Amino acid sequence: MEAVLRNLRSTAELLAVASLSCEVEQWDKQTLSRAFHWARYCEILFSRFHNNTAIRRTLEKHLQLTNQSLVATFPGYTEVTFSDLSRCQHMLLVGLLNNPELPISITKILFDTGGPINTKQSDYQDVTSFCSRIIQCKSACKVLSPLTGLSAVGADAEVRGLMLMERLEALLSQGGEARSTEHFLDSVLQGREGEAEHFCVVIAAALLTTKDSAAKTASQEFLLDWLQTKNRLLQHMCSALPITHIINLAKEHRKFKDAYYDVLKKWASDMEFSITEGEWVQTSTNQTAMSYCKLTEHFKALFSACPSLREHVENELNALKISDGDFDVSGLSVWGDLLSAINS
Repeated sequence: MEAVLRNLRSTAELLAVASLSCEVEQWDKQTLSRAFHWARYCEILFSRFHNNTAIRRTLEKHLQLTNQSLVATFPGYTEVTFSDLSRCQHMLLVGLLNNPELPISITKILFDTGGPINTKQSDYQDVTSFCSRIIQCKSACKVLSPLTGLSAVGADAEVRGLMLMERLEALLSQGGEARSTEHFLDSVLQGREGEAEHFCVVIAAALLTTKDSAAKTASQEFLLDWLQTKNRLLQHMCSALPITHIINLAKEHRKFKDAYYDVLKKWASDMEFSITEGEWVQTSTNQTAMSYCKLTEHFKALFSACPSLREHVENELNALKISDGDFDVSGLSVWGDLLSAINS
């Protein structure tokens, strides 16, 4: 029992360090893996002894003493109860995300989406599996909860989107330069070319989370500003995500709506009429592939969702058509053909 009490105290101290101490700056993947191992250990303690009155009382008493010590050591420390041990891994993850001192190398591990999700307890060896397992369980809770509506982007993406918002809020709360927050986003994106579509869904989920605080609103604004500087990612986002997701974002954020419209115009300007195919095709190899039929769907969906934008867009497209010669003949001006398709 002495060893159990000692391990319980050490894990409570670990949670405090993870969320409130600058010591996390020194953490590496091995340290992170050990931290989740001990968090998992406490979850097992809860599972094994929560119905054993005598042992539970002993553990609760020791935890109270540990809390008193940690309150004196760490300003802002939130006491850990015995019931909290049942979700110790989640508490560790949230604590790390909310610690502004967490290094980029560790953050990238937490947001890794490529690792397998192990389901056997014996497979809890890789830290990515720890985090994936937490996200899997939280996603299942969202799907199964009768009080939670179905997520438009999916439960897994919604959980990761909330993680992203928590991390942005923690970094922006420092009040320092925005470069560190931009570096965080750039680092998460770096090397994820093969996962760009999934990361786009996570960004969409983050931007669609409820604005229940000024900090969350500021985080979403920062994410939107950053996204506008990533033209390739923005185009991929508008192409890969379902149009319904894109429209929800356009209705929720004016900045995204304007950026979305700019992407549509860019796609149209990169098209030329193919005599052999009898339709407009994209010519630029540096841009996200987009068919003319899909482009008209995007314009129609945008008009339907944002009627106030229609007159402005029609006037702009008409001006572009006039600059092409103002011919009412199909195949001569992509802008004229778009106007006809949109109004048909």
